Amino acid sequence: MRTSTSRRRRPHIAGGKPVWLFDLDNTLHRASHAIFPAINHGMTQYIIDALQVDIEEANRLRTGYTQRYGAALLGLTRHHALDAHDFLKVAHTFPDLGSMIRHERGVARLVAALPGRKIVLTNAPETYARAVLAELRIERLFERVIAIEHMRDRRQWRAKPDHAMLRKAMRDAHVSLNDAILVEDTRSHLKNYRRLGIRTVWITGHLSRKPHADGVPTRLPGTGRPHYVDRSIRSLKSLRPGVRLVRRTERKPGQ
Repeated sequence: MRTSTSRRRRPHIAGGKPVWLFDLDNTLHRASHAIFPAINHGMTQYIIDALQVDIEEANRLRTGYTQRYGAALLGLTRHHALDAHDFLKVAHTFPDLGSMIRHERGVARLVAALPGRKIVLTNAPETYARAVLAELRIERLFERVIAIEHMRDRRQWRAKPDHAMLRKAMRDAHVSLNDAILVEDTRSHLKNYRRLGIRTVWITGHLSRKPHADGVPTRLPGTGRPHYVDRSIRSLKSLRPGVRLVRRTERKPGQ
């Protein structure tokens, strides 16, 4: 009986190709609803307390460093004396996380139905990422979570869309870049990683026309599908098995 129970509790990990690299916030759930505002508030307050600046300067540093480096943490650690781990913990800890999450109906079924391997690739800290996945009841579907702590090298912190970081993370996970499909809401990440040969899926259904967590508008009317996006979708339902994802560079003229 123990053996049977143990087997049922093992993660449901698929093998083979492709390898899905899922962003977390505004990809697997709608962070814009309540979580991003709370993270922004927590980061700003931490900067105010740690650096003894006013709220206007704190917001300028937070948004400016995110735009420049991909994550506010990178700029803060490079230019200020700040406890990175404490910063991440304070800004991403929510006692009422479950009530803050909004997501698509059947998200677990939709992710489980996809063929191949699944990895979470997020600039958020691991504890927060796993807490969100647990609330969504999909943590068992992913073979690993590559969070911002895992992106750090010996010299400095790194984050998406850093090229060297992704290459190393994929080598460690035994993933060929040609086999990877990045599902992501942030266009700058898609643009940078498309240059490495990764197929890209831009998911827009969780986005609003208000600023992203980094203070940059995530969605503008009439922008269409950028050239570096292989496919644009509103919902994870559009990633159903059997739908082919073709590299845009492989299409013939006129198609």
